Amino acid sequence: MPEFTLTTLDIAVVLAYGVVIFGIGLYFSRHTDDGEDYFLAGRSLTWGLIGISLVASNLSSSSMIGMASAAYGGIGLSVYNYEWMAALVLVVFVLFFLPFYLKSGIYTMPEFLEKRFDGRSRTYFSAISIFLSVIVDTAAALYAGALVVQLLYPDFPLWGSMTILALVAGAYTIAGGLKAVVYTDAIQGTLLLVGAAAVSFMAWQRSGGWDAVVAVTPEEKLSLIQPLSSPDMPWLGLITGVFLLGFYFWTTNQFMVQRVLGAKNLDHGRWGALFGGLLKLPILFLMVMPGTFGRVLYPEGMVANPDQIFPTLLFDLLPAGFRALVLTAMVAAIMSSVDSTLNAASTLVTMDFVKKYRPSTSPQALARIGRIVTAICMVVAIVWSPIITRADTLWDYLQSTLAYVAPPAIALFVLGVFWKRANGHGALAGLVAGHTASVIFLVLSITDVLRFNFLYLAPILLLISMAAMVIVSLRTAPPPAEKTEGLMWTPAFFRAETEELKGVPAWKNYRVQSAVLVGLTAVVVGLFW
Repeated sequence: MPEFTLTTLDIAVVLAYGVVIFGIGLYFSRHTDDGEDYFLAGRSLTWGLIGISLVASNLSSSSMIGMASAAYGGIGLSVYNYEWMAALVLVVFVLFFLPFYLKSGIYTMPEFLEKRFDGRSRTYFSAISIFLSVIVDTAAALYAGALVVQLLYPDFPLWGSMTILALVAGAYTIAGGLKAVVYTDAIQGTLLLVGAAAVSFMAWQRSGGWDAVVAVTPEEKLSLIQPLSSPDMPWLGLITGVFLLGFYFWTTNQFMVQRVLGAKNLDHGRWGALFGGLLKLPILFLMVMPGTFGRVLYPEGMVANPDQIFPTLLFDLLPAGFRALVLTAMVAAIMSSVDSTLNAASTLVTMDFVKKYRPSTSPQALARIGRIVTAICMVVAIVWSPIITRADTLWDYLQSTLAYVAPPAIALFVLGVFWKRANGHGALAGLVAGHTASVIFLVLSITDVLRFNFLYLAPILLLISMAAMVIVSLRTAPPPAEKTEGLMWTPAFFRAETEELKGVPAWKNYRVQSAVLVGLTAVVVGLFW
């Protein structure tokens, strides 16, 4: 096992990184004058920034530590199913949902529900989204970072590490808003991918390559597609749970969608989302494979906590100078997730509650309120984050929580975009019915009366929510025209867009790009079927 000590060079590189990130936050604080600047970067983001920011924010909370952990001590390579499925979900996102988000000029995802349904759905979903941003996303990212710090300083308490990380990320997020978040994400995302590649390459060399992995790993842990009898990820669960949780995360979650809402136009929003999907494909080799190589280097039992396998590889395999770069990437990964979730929670509180109930609030005041809310959310995340230590792994905490909370929201967005008859009464009924069922299933699970694999639980809750929404909508008056016009996908919209795309070069045509991304995804999945 490695000795987790930092050299002077390691510390110097990390400190230099911190100075650069703080500098970016302070720079953008001088160019953030109102709510649109602070929350949506003035709607000026280009596709490259959007794509790398999407991936950096997503990977930092789950993949850098959580996916290697799952590959080492849990479900094996099949944990990658969440990554390639994200590419397909993003294709669905740009085809059917993004045009109506941007056309409506919204700041938040709950705001879209008010435009399509009514204010009750907006308030309800915003409250749920704030809860998930702070209690799930931010707290999980702080826990992941604290694990790294604990390796270096075993006697330093987890809560202390979480507090320091939250304060650092919160400082530049409070100052610069979404623009600071996205530009720092671009730096952090690049470091993240380079660092993960370095660890993966060194682990592959030291372990003896793929043959060595095969010799010590059960065959089922080296396949993406698992049989129905698998307790962790049966193949049916890919169609149900994995796709649904991915759909919530990438198409309805303020934490992720916010940077796409800040796109300078629809083309950049689409290109950025697809670029993010493309960057998800190499994750198998960069962040999952290190966990499998770790099975060779550290046989079962040598690493007490599976969540520590990636930091262990980092300190064991890389020389001090290069380790400093990767260590910085680890810190960057945590910061990238924390800054994004804090900014998302701040946007939700400010725009869905303050702006809604005090519409006369000036743009400058909204930006100030956003900064205050960011600080409050940061404190709440610090207080809650130690609770995560009760979960078996970070990955378990993230996915199981979403399975209980997300399906009712998915029902609203899907039926809202595709079914004209859905109305505000039905939307509220779908949310209430779905979350009531969630509580019942949670109680049954805790008391060991009835347990569901969370990949099957998600579609059950979705169907309950949809059924309630359909029944109530049909028994009440249809929505007025202003609640559907321009907010729904229709065959007519598709035909009109087809005409617009006829003169667009293939390399700029998002439909061609989507087809290429789907093809590449099929190749990667086929290699490890």
